[in-house]
Amino acid sequence: MTTPFPFTAVVGQDDLRLALLLNAVSPAVGGVLVRGEKGTAKSTAVRALSALLPEVAVVPGCRFSCAPTAPDPNCPDGPHEQPSGTARAARMVELPVGASEDRLVGALDIERALAEGVKAFEPGLLADAHRGILYVDEVNLLHDHLVDLLLDAAAMGASYVEREGVSVRHAARFLLVGTMNPEEGELRPQLLDRFGLTVEVAASREPDQRVEVVRRRLAYDDDPAGFAARWAEEEAAVRQRIVAARELLPQVRLGDGALRQIAATCAAFEVDGMRADIVMARTATALAAWAGRTDVLAEDVRQAALLALPHRRRRSPFDAPGLDEDKLDDTLEQFAGDDSEGDEDPDPDGPGGGGGQPQPDSGPQGGGDTAARPEAGEEGEPQASGAREQSAARAAEPFRTKVLSVPGIGEGAAGRRSRARTEHGRTTGARRPRGALTKLHLAATVQAAAPHQRARGRSGPGLVIRRDDLRQATREGREGNLVLFVVDASGSMAARQRMSAVKGAVLSLLLDAYQRRDKVGLVTFRGAGAEVALPPTSSVDAAAVRLESLPTGGRTPLAAGLLKAHDVLRVERLRDPARRALVVVVTDGRATGGPEPVALAGRAARLFAAEGIASVVVDCESGPVRLGLAGQLAGELGGMGVTLDELRADSIAGLVRDVQGNSKRRAA
Repeated sequence: MTTPFPFTAVVGQDDLRLALLLNAVSPAVGGVLVRGEKGTAKSTAVRALSALLPEVAVVPGCRFSCAPTAPDPNCPDGPHEQPSGTARAARMVELPVGASEDRLVGALDIERALAEGVKAFEPGLLADAHRGILYVDEVNLLHDHLVDLLLDAAAMGASYVEREGVSVRHAARFLLVGTMNPEEGELRPQLLDRFGLTVEVAASREPDQRVEVVRRRLAYDDDPAGFAARWAEEEAAVRQRIVAARELLPQVRLGDGALRQIAATCAAFEVDGMRADIVMARTATALAAWAGRTDVLAEDVRQAALLALPHRRRRSPFDAPGLDEDKLDDTLEQFAGDDSEGDEDPDPDGPGGGGGQPQPDSGPQGGGDTAARPEAGEEGEPQASGAREQSAARAAEPFRTKVLSVPGIGEGAAGRRSRARTEHGRTTGARRPRGALTKLHLAATVQAAAPHQRARGRSGPGLVIRRDDLRQATREGREGNLVLFVVDASGSMAARQRMSAVKGAVLSLLLDAYQRRDKVGLVTFRGAGAEVALPPTSSVDAAAVRLESLPTGGRTPLAAGLLKAHDVLRVERLRDPARRALVVVVTDGRATGGPEPVALAGRAARLFAAEGIASVVVDCESGPVRLGLAGQLAGELGGMGVTLDELRADSIAGLVRDVQGNSKRRAA
């Protein structure tokens, strides 16, 4: 077994270590979400925590970790009558982002259930994690169907498996810890709220600290056991302190003054629901116990707010987490009570004893570097009205858009946009299984086995089932797509009011893509060419940052924009061939610059039509006189065109039907 990196040897990251230790003291805090750039010891610190957790007493032989003093009466391995207990180390179970549903909740032996009539249940990761830690690295990439199961287990403290008439329930109370890189996409709001605390981590910019990180890592890689032995004394001290804090926790007093500060803080930052108040109260109590005190101080409430509220005050996916510390201090001072004040400071010497505010996510680095620059030779040309670059216009208020989907049935990653054959959804048929059976189609299996019962010598009431009889259920659900935005940033779009509306529309579509679990990309064109402002990614935050800093000006190289988008799709098909694309072209349809710009744009558009790529043209033309060029472009793309006003959810009916109808006409 690999020797884990010692928790106390992690350099810096005080907030991360403190949040993990508070959950070790009081698992009721509800877990930790660790957000930050890659290579910042997120996973190292989480894996190191398990070695510090106290041992747990379990019923010998119970696969579901029942406690001897209070065994689960519904335990599948029960009943446990007056069991004796045995101690074992607390488990940290890792949930891979690509795990199957059966691996998470457990699997039934379908063949034994049909042939022998017994409930043969193999526990999953939720059972393994009971009374321990469930760790999800890159939790923001977890498939929606697994997120749904996690939410159910976290809400009820139990896992339910209902499958083909067989029902299994077992306790599943665990400490949920997740790590993520925000550049790769955000979490669903429901799962985000289930994490008790959140911390932002970033690599230190101090050379001395970076040197120490490298020195310790190299020493650990050379001799893991020897390195861990050198930190054994510090590890033992922290482990003892966790045990002492757990014993002290029931004696900690949370006075009315501290409760008023907690309630006032949650109200001031307008967080939804009451979970934030409860988590703050538990966190403040754990902070006091960790410091060896029996009274909760104002400093504990402040630190609890910094850990429990940043991810709960987000009003949209594009809001960066974080708190206004001045506002927090004013609120705490206004509602300070006698029993929440004191001269004693929290222990500054313990690991993570500091209480600095996690820095809000500043977004992808270099966002401003992607802004288009004026092309050489543009100034002084006759087209003076559009040749000069203008500063970026602010996006208008986003709105709810109509659903745009890709025609046909795909087989891409699970999502919420287009129809697809998936492992989850409504049953549409049956087939022979390819590999392991995952979803049994019972009626088709019985139908396949029935004609052979006499030949197989059936004598009792049970069916004689063979492997060849089993049938896999085929299901239809929804997939996530690649939504590639191709945005005209030329001089013809430079009117600030128009560009503001355009950005608001694209931002609205980005929000829709976030909710439907799509990948997004952004191509812009202006001046003499086009550029990939954002390669396909799961982070709509990154796309919003690129969009916000987008200036306008110059000629309209429409053909260059379409060809660049075509290249992006070609490369993406090689990386992810199952994910279908939807191209959204945002333009007024004009094409200028170079020889025969209109004809060249038409030939580029017909490439998309020839390959059957789904497309939508958002017509940005305004004014009393309209040329209808965007509509012509939509026809050459083989897609459909809508105006900015028609894009709103309450403005048009049957937009998806129109997209599919256009596709059928194109195929005919």
